Amino acid sequence: MTINDTILYDWRSEPRNLEGAFAPSTLRAYVSDTEAYVGWCKANSVVPFPSNVDTVCAFLENEAPGKAPSTVRRRLYAIRKVHRLLQLPDPTFDEKINVTYRRINRAKLTRPKQAKGMTRDYLDRFLAVQPDSPWGLRNKAMLSLGYELLTRRAELVALTTDAIEFREDGTIRAIIRRSKADPFGKGRVAFTSLQTAQLVRDWLAWRGADVNFLFCPIYQGVAVNRHLSTTAVKRLVKNSARACSLEQGEVDAFSGHSLRVGAAQDLLCLGYDTAAIMRAGGWKSIGVLARYLELAEHNVWKI
Repeated sequence: MTINDTILYDWRSEPRNLEGAFAPSTLRAYVSDTEAYVGWCKANSVVPFPSNVDTVCAFLENEAPGKAPSTVRRRLYAIRKVHRLLQLPDPTFDEKINVTYRRINRAKLTRPKQAKGMTRDYLDRFLAVQPDSPWGLRNKAMLSLGYELLTRRAELVALTTDAIEFREDGTIRAIIRRSKADPFGKGRVAFTSLQTAQLVRDWLAWRGADVNFLFCPIYQGVAVNRHLSTTAVKRLVKNSARACSLEQGEVDAFSGHSLRVGAAQDLLCLGYDTAAIMRAGGWKSIGVLARYLELAEHNVWKI
């Protein structure tokens, strides 16, 4: 279908109708993926909405060489969502499109990239290099709490002060209220060790009681009442790795997700079963957990 064959639809206002129903990151992905599709359609003089099977297949095949299959699939989902929002016939469930995506997926032999796990050995080293300052107090508490709660970086920076409870035994009971796997905020409960609880106490003693978010920025030596960005978690992990004088390749392998990956791998090596690890990290799928554990240094034959 060419531009002259049909009218053009204004799709940009439609994703805003989804605000509150989806995570902001999901909405941003819908917009960016749709922009990529619309740009390709413009360059090829075809109409993006309503589309047809051949146009969608051609777009997916064009994206495949430089993109991971998961990115191509995400592009497909965005095209599907905007067609539905515009109340247009949706061509994306056609078997030809399914076959096209399977062909793209099978052609990619690379495995999904996994962040390097910040296991206990790394955690101890990262804690040891933090400065003797308010920033150091915050960094130690963030690293240790993120590891033991197995948080994603967005979950860690979203924690509020009232989400943690110091228990009589000296540990912390935390409620992670919203996560990637829990979009409706039912929450999951997780616990910490005595050591981590003490690091959080030390940070809170300096931070004070008038801040809503558990971890906040520090400006000119004063705690600021707002949450950190997710990038701050990634930066903390990588800066800690550099401070330990790790090789650049190893530093590059770490990310903000390394806390969750490393803790899961440690739990496996400590002998915890799948149910216990899934509960600790809030996983709903054994298949997803298996990806986290596949690089763990866990030799079942070692006695």
